[in-house]
Amino acid sequence: MSTREEDRVEKEQKTKEEKLIGSKKRNKKKKKEEAEEEEREKAEEEYKPEVERSERVLLRGIFKVGKRSHDVLLTVTRLTWSPILPESPAGEACTSPPGVLMLRDVLAVKVKRRRAVGQRSGGPVLGVALFYCKRRGRRLEEDTLHLHNASSEHTHAWYNGLKEVLAGLSGRPRRVKVFINPCSHKKEAVHVYRERVAPLFKMADVRTDITVTERTGHALSVIKELKLDDFDGVVCVGGDGSVAEICHALVLRAQLDAGSPDVPVPASLPLGVIPAGSTDVVSCSVHGVRDAVTAAMHVILGHVQRVDMCSLRPPGGPPRFGFCAMFGFGGRSLALAEKKRWMPPARRRDYALLKTLARLRPEDCRLSFRAGCANDRDEHRDRDSEGTESWSSTEGLFLSVGVMAIPCLSPHAPRGLAPDTKLADGSATLTAVGATSRSEFVKHLKSYGAPGGQVSPTGGLTRLFFQLPPSGRRIRLLLHTNPLSKEADDASVSVSANHVPHLPQNASGQFVWIATDVFVNGHERSLVRVCVCVRACPQLDMSFVETRAVTAVKLRVRGSSGRPEDGDASFPWNVDGELLELPDEVLIGVHGRLIALYGEEVDEAESPASCGCI
Repeated sequence: MSTREEDRVEKEQKTKEEKLIGSKKRNKKKKKEEAEEEEREKAEEEYKPEVERSERVLLRGIFKVGKRSHDVLLTVTRLTWSPILPESPAGEACTSPPGVLMLRDVLAVKVKRRRAVGQRSGGPVLGVALFYCKRRGRRLEEDTLHLHNASSEHTHAWYNGLKEVLAGLSGRPRRVKVFINPCSHKKEAVHVYRERVAPLFKMADVRTDITVTERTGHALSVIKELKLDDFDGVVCVGGDGSVAEICHALVLRAQLDAGSPDVPVPASLPLGVIPAGSTDVVSCSVHGVRDAVTAAMHVILGHVQRVDMCSLRPPGGPPRFGFCAMFGFGGRSLALAEKKRWMPPARRRDYALLKTLARLRPEDCRLSFRAGCANDRDEHRDRDSEGTESWSSTEGLFLSVGVMAIPCLSPHAPRGLAPDTKLADGSATLTAVGATSRSEFVKHLKSYGAPGGQVSPTGGLTRLFFQLPPSGRRIRLLLHTNPLSKEADDASVSVSANHVPHLPQNASGQFVWIATDVFVNGHERSLVRVCVCVRACPQLDMSFVETRAVTAVKLRVRGSSGRPEDGDASFPWNVDGELLELPDEVLIGVHGRLIALYGEEVDEAESPASCGCI
């Protein structure tokens, strides 16, 4: 074969190989394109709003959200919007997840219009505005979602659809009875309601009937004659005393309507608590913060939480319902403060505390209690009856006795006076402080809100703040509960014992490990968990403080050290911030889920920085 023929054959073979390679490349490219198309379809299906696949879509339309057009879908539970964007030159589709707004968080919906200055009605339609609440910690804040569309017909169709869905949400009140105590704390209740609460109620179309109380017991007399069927709920703007009075009135009214004067009956209407007092223990216990806007939004959204209550019953007398009752130091300090009503509230409180501490003396009491446990709920059981259950008794000198059916959270005691008590567990916390020195009693008082920690019913450490400057920067470590052993296999422990050569010991000689969150300049900067070793404060384990979970308590004063100078046989009690004069024998019963409050279960209240002083 000549050289020319060999070159021709070699060229033909090379051409065939090139064609084969090109064909393989084309097939590979085609397969790649098909795979990419499948991935795009899968991505589109993945990011396609879940509600379109699982729920029936009520409305679908195009609105401008921000500066971009969006595909908006409405179902019975949520509103979703996905951006409408052209494909990129590479052919890649937009795979950004859609925005979602749960309709249970929507406060109100309005038609948005353009109006001239001074114009009160009419104007061209701009779209729909949805007012909703968003969480910032325990606080609920108002925010707005604007859906822009200049079509009047399209906008009104969406407005009517949204209003129909919101009207179908259960539990939301349409008409409420409002009680305002104008004399609570700094006499700001009327201002708080007008400036912060009334605009929200008006926006959410909640109709109100307002009564400004004029005296103690005014709300009780109004509720006795009130037509409860005309309202979906009751709202109280005031302090703990006003809240306790209205709760007491609602329970008495329920007993009256049920024809059961001796057995407590759950109230028929829920109560909303708008904080306007000095400590606002009840509001902090169901909201976590002292914020009128948060409390109003819980009412509008219909967040209802069942709550336990106590009843104080003297022999042969009518019961008084409340959440917290304190005898001894708490009662005496309040009685002294009531005599100085002309003082400013803060000064009056400090004066009463210091004066009562200066005259600190114990009471000789016989204390009987019936032990309880969590989830010991029986709404139809008469807790006031002694029954056949066993009672435990103790006798001695007590500086303070407190019975708390709720945690009693406040900015001064973020973890509460009874941190292990839940809102609806059917039991209360009995805290009995035995006779001790003034200095030790002051340590006990400071432990509720001071940086050193708090005393729990088990006598352990529940909260501790620790300052540590790593790398020249000052941070705050917020230490959690439950000390961990160094062998504990816990995800929150990220520092081994090898990194901490010198481990301090607590009072019992054991190593203490506590998981922490890191805060820098007051803000959480990282979710990374670290582990530090701290020395437990010996003062937190106070042997003179006894704490128990109970369902009933009987207290009988045997001595006469607390008897008033005029010879009257009554003793001062602090019941939810209100002063009650009761005889030397009182029976306290715990009644599970007796009242419904607008709010939710919280573990800790928001608190400002504390200096640790009384």
